[in-house]
Amino acid sequence: MKDVWRAGNDIELLINGEAFFPRVFDSIRKARREVLIETFIIREDEVGKALQQTLMYVARRGVHVEITIDAYGGNEASPAFFQAMADAGVHVHLFEPTRHFFTLRLNVFRRLHRKLVVVDNEVAFIGGINYCADQLSSFGEEAKQDYAVRLRGPVVQDIHQACLDLLRHGETKARPFWRRAKIAKTPGNSTDGTRALLTVRDNGVHKRDIEKYYLNAIHSAKERLVLAHAYFFPSYGLLRALRNAARRGVDVTLILQGEPDMPWVRLCAQLLYGYLMREGVKIYEYNERPFHGKLALADRHWATLGSSNLDPLSLSLNLEANVVVDDEAFNQRLFNHLRTLIREHGEPVSMQVVKRRYWWRMPLIFLSFHFLRHFPAIVGWLPAHAPKLELVSSQKHLWKKPHYDQERA
Repeated sequence: MKDVWRAGNDIELLINGEAFFPRVFDSIRKARREVLIETFIIREDEVGKALQQTLMYVARRGVHVEITIDAYGGNEASPAFFQAMADAGVHVHLFEPTRHFFTLRLNVFRRLHRKLVVVDNEVAFIGGINYCADQLSSFGEEAKQDYAVRLRGPVVQDIHQACLDLLRHGETKARPFWRRAKIAKTPGNSTDGTRALLTVRDNGVHKRDIEKYYLNAIHSAKERLVLAHAYFFPSYGLLRALRNAARRGVDVTLILQGEPDMPWVRLCAQLLYGYLMREGVKIYEYNERPFHGKLALADRHWATLGSSNLDPLSLSLNLEANVVVDDEAFNQRLFNHLRTLIREHGEPVSMQVVKRRYWWRMPLIFLSFHFLRHFPAIVGWLPAHAPKLELVSSQKHLWKKPHYDQERA
């Protein structure tokens, strides 16, 4: 699948589960022909059960439904939960079923981290929101701050094709360099509607595509860069690009977790603060609740949002999907929201805090930068096997795995 800018799209920003789940479930209930879903986490709680019931309803109505769930992320749901969907006619696929050594789960890397929904090849959703109750504010203090977008227009066909590629296991062998798809350049100002493209990261043809779009945007930024990420431990190249952007006068702002769901995540990010802040990068820690967003904007037109964190797992191991948007109105809405977020719930990080107990952090900082420099090469030593999907079969009659040699109508 080539990265191509598609013009004439309609895009809607969805903030948190309160906006996301009603839109997704409503679109699924209105489906006439087909529903394709990919997710990292689904739990057997109020949200997971709502999705289950919605999929079972449309499947019984004759809609073709495929849901692919990462077996590691979906480990908390019971086999009976998936079996009920299969018995109703939903094709349930478990991505890379995990092996166990006593109670320890193995093969925890190269996971399906994408969050995609396509309905009738007409409407699509992409972002970082999983199907679990902690994406709702009613969950309490541990409820996540998160984002997705709803899309209509030509880019939906690319998202649809990406889902079909995974169902037929995609192309896992790297092409020769002369046949590899080139990264699409960011277009200039356009008057023909919202431009968008889908970019994915896999372990074959598109190993660094998402990272390259970030680098292109950072290198070309002239006015402002805002990156809001739950997990920030990027490649050395991205760190250097952010530092250099600040050096040349770009207003660079990072919004990171101040109340992390995993404390070690914040510690890793803090090891990088001094390197960036000495060149003028501004860092805010969001403190209202755990921040789970994965979004960025550059200047007045470019923005991206999706499943990819800026950490070694997302940039070098997991299957990820982002949408890149070239639209001034969307960029400005995102900027206004993030500015309000840090004004109301953000704590600016000061150099005084960064320098505190710097002496004992120095060895960790040194090791972190060498890790980030060499991690992609280390990952290259690990085998990138073809992804395995296991179909949950119906107890009523054995469902045969659909063939996707041709795209469904």
